Amino acid sequence: MKLKDKVAVVTGGNSGIGLAAAKIFAAEGAKVAITGRNKVTIENATDEIGHQAIGIQSDVLDIASLEPAFEKVVKSFGKIDVLAVNAGVVSLSPLAGITEEEFDKVSGINYKGVLFTIQKALPYLNDGASIIVTSSTVAGKGLPNASLYISTKAAERSLVRVFAAEFADRKIRVNSLSPGPISTPIFEKAGFGTDTVAMMDNFFIENSPLRRTGTVEEMAKGFLFLASDDSSYMTGGDLLLDGGFANV
Repeated sequence: MKLKDKVAVVTGGNSGIGLAAAKIFAAEGAKVAITGRNKVTIENATDEIGHQAIGIQSDVLDIASLEPAFEKVVKSFGKIDVLAVNAGVVSLSPLAGITEEEFDKVSGINYKGVLFTIQKALPYLNDGASIIVTSSTVAGKGLPNASLYISTKAAERSLVRVFAAEFADRKIRVNSLSPGPISTPIFEKAGFGTDTVAMMDNFFIENSPLRRTGTVEEMAKGFLFLASDDSSYMTGGDLLLDGGFANV
């Protein structure tokens, strides 16, 4: 019970990696709240999490919706000990094909959304809290047609470093977790077809030493490490769980 009596919030906790993280947090003793845009999937996810988890409808593109969400968490559970900033979106477009609308959406969720999620949560965090940002193994790579996605993930890593220094006086730790290719519905939700998803999976598998995609349960264990006292001497860092894609 590594999170016994802790309060944890997971943004984008209604599917994929976020849902797996919320489930392991609850199983390890935390009171869990998840946020997401879709009311139905939020309700289904909270049922799956169990342990009296609560779900709150909130959209990181709507900055005004963020603080009321954290107020609801505090009203239900008390101040927050773990904040997993997980809501994100994937985009793959060549430079010539990027529209202003696409730029605003991707940067609004992956960069602006992360910054303001943390800003609005800060007054509700206990001293000594842990903030975890979901980044990506490609944050330090150069891959064609991924300029929007990669640059926003690199921006997240920069925010982690800055906020780790900025919040150190409150002993709030800030780290990122960078998954590699994981079996989640994120590409399908972004509108990619089955053939495109299979092609991307094959690319990552062929270029990863472990020759497979990761699982959301493997990522959840990383979130638990960063959320708990097991990582008490880690801040400003990045936990890379990518099957060796970035470094081998």
